[in-house]
Amino acid sequence: MMENSTGENRRPGRIEVVCGSMFSGKTEELIRRMKRAKFARQKVEIFKPALDTRYSDVNVVSHDRNVIHSTPVENAEEILTRYAGHDVIGIDEAQFFDSKLVDVCNTMSNKGVRVIVAGLDMDFRGNPFGSIPALCAVADEVTKVHAICVRCGALAYASHRLVNVESQVMLGEKTEYEPLCRDCFQKALEEDHRNSLSGNLFDNIEEQS
Repeated sequence: MMENSTGENRRPGRIEVVCGSMFSGKTEELIRRMKRAKFARQKVEIFKPALDTRYSDVNVVSHDRNVIHSTPVENAEEILTRYAGHDVIGIDEAQFFDSKLVDVCNTMSNKGVRVIVAGLDMDFRGNPFGSIPALCAVADEVTKVHAICVRCGALAYASHRLVNVESQVMLGEKTEYEPLCRDCFQKALEEDHRNSLSGNLFDNIEEQS
């Protein structure tokens, strides 16, 4: 806590971003920081996108099955209607929120709230994902966490999608995604491209026959 010129206590707000590929421990780290704040008797609340129901409708659950209660919301602006009175706000799977999340996080941190955001920084194509890159730019602290590449054992760089679905947003687990290092990820994308071309060629042959 800090004391301002009027003698009132003021808690300095901040934005912390935890990002990386799938299976890198982002949610695990978010839960760890939130539990520490709760142990320090701070008022905490975690929000997550309502569409994320993989493990639970209302809880944030890591891949290692650590659990903390959360509040599902439909969009970023809804968080502003619910954060009052809390010292620490956590936001999980932040890449699924709309672009207003940056303004929402800035608003809360400027009001003295510690905001901890966890999410994927890249999608399955290796492109920047959602508001995470912009949040990294305005954050007071950015922590990049890494999974281990399942093909070579190096530090993972991105999340490779194992199923043929082109939509950017697709919830999934180890049967749908694998963490890969940069080199293995590029090789996997090349394999996907070749398989796609082979599939199209097969479809054309079937149509002609």
